Amino acid sequence: DPLPPPLPKKQLQRAESLPEPGPSRHCRGDPTLWAGSILYSIPLPHPQHEEGAPSSIPPWDRPSWGAKKPLSKSQSLVEPVARSSPQKAPSPSPAELTFGTADGELGQLLQLLESPARVCGVVLGCQAATLARISAHIQEELMGPEERQQLLEAELAGKSWAALSILEREPCCESRDAWYFQVGFTFEQTQLVFAAKVPKLCCTGLGVQSSLGTHCSIQRLIGRFTDRLPRELVLPESPGEQSQSHSREKPAHLTTHPVFISPEVPYQTLAGFVKGSYGLHRTSPGHYERLACLLLLQVCMGLEHLRVQDVVQGDLCPENLLLVQCPCPPRSQQGKEVPLGLSLPRLLISSFRVKDKQRPCSTSQEQDWTKGLAAPPSPVADELNVGMLIYQILHVDISLEKALGFRSNRLPEIPSLSIYSTGLKHLAMLLLHRDPCKRVSIEQARSILQVLLWGPRQELFARSKKTLTLLRSWVEMKRALLLLRFAENSAGAVGSPGLEEWLCCQYFKEVTEHTLYQVTQALYT
Repeated sequence: DPLPPPLPKKQLQRAESLPEPGPSRHCRGDPTLWAGSILYSIPLPHPQHEEGAPSSIPPWDRPSWGAKKPLSKSQSLVEPVARSSPQKAPSPSPAELTFGTADGELGQLLQLLESPARVCGVVLGCQAATLARISAHIQEELMGPEERQQLLEAELAGKSWAALSILEREPCCESRDAWYFQVGFTFEQTQLVFAAKVPKLCCTGLGVQSSLGTHCSIQRLIGRFTDRLPRELVLPESPGEQSQSHSREKPAHLTTHPVFISPEVPYQTLAGFVKGSYGLHRTSPGHYERLACLLLLQVCMGLEHLRVQDVVQGDLCPENLLLVQCPCPPRSQQGKEVPLGLSLPRLLISSFRVKDKQRPCSTSQEQDWTKGLAAPPSPVADELNVGMLIYQILHVDISLEKALGFRSNRLPEIPSLSIYSTGLKHLAMLLLHRDPCKRVSIEQARSILQVLLWGPRQELFARSKKTLTLLRSWVEMKRALLLLRFAENSAGAVGSPGLEEWLCCQYFKEVTEHTLYQVTQALYT
């Protein structure tokens, strides 16, 4: 019979003969195997922190509970040893990376990425995160910090005309449903300028307006009270009111009126802007029609925000769209301020009401209306209103009855005066389609306007077939170039970024190649 195999030699583990630092010959190149040895089976007491209290150790200096270095001879097994865990410390996300990120963290991240393609992906993520931070910073510059607005609301609570100083006797702006007066209010030893909104009729949607949240295209209200109007205020009268002024029982300053305080002071309505810019449209059509695209874009973004809140505009017309001068007006290369007519103002929607559960306007209702068999549908769909705004801003006379008239097969012509004319005409046609089911939505209209303003333009597809890969590469390239422009402008004397830069950031931080494929199909076909 063959002899039995020899017994294995007994291997003793001694604390005084621990391996030197460096990989073991039995587990070379795989430090996670150390975690399973007896040296890492001793539980480590957890550091004591108060519940919910963050550790005072910076993330880059905290011990990693992943692979551990072997103990040296001078260490003892009775000393606390890191608890066993094969997991490595989480690497920072692209949103957390900055120029000041420690090289230790960067080295760990680069080791995990292992390939230039993955590094490129992280860089693209860093660019998107940076663009979002820049967008948030510009928005705060345009609208003010949210915390400050909350403090102002608390300070204005219970105040009336006595706490305000009247800066102008006559309204600074008059919309279809309200007058606006410039008033001063002292806050933290500084006089702030607000707008006192005095509604002309019953304020049906103002209760809804106070709960809409903050948006750049929505009028904000930070105070309200009911009081008699001061005698020094002058309320203009419309032609219809002048004939009835003698039959009034009491003058305006003897009756109480609801008053609302807004931090944005309008200087004009969109109707006044369009009326006064006819000459600018003829002398500088490219500049004016770009302004038209930017104003329409703000309308669409505001309408999108209202739909999320289950609220719709009460009367979307040029007379109820307010224009507010931005706090930091853009500057030309010579350092001079751009004239008010050429600068881009903020556009505010100021009329609201709760959304109806029924469809605003059905096909049969529109057919009966355009044939004269019924009254105009109420409310008119947002898509129809925005389509009409395009014609009104471009100084083309048209009524909604003519736009939806089924006897005519073509909409009125929009003169081709700039590179934006054809796109705006096509967008108006898509918004005013006679079949409501075939109209583009407000979200699609917003995307079309963004493509008209910042591309991609049709020449991108002149030599290359339109594919998702091409559009993705275009987005990544334009996003990087936009960040470079911000860096170059900050180093020069161009001035702070303004409203147009914020709108551009909103586009490139959200757009995807799939959205661009659908939008360019609708716009360029």
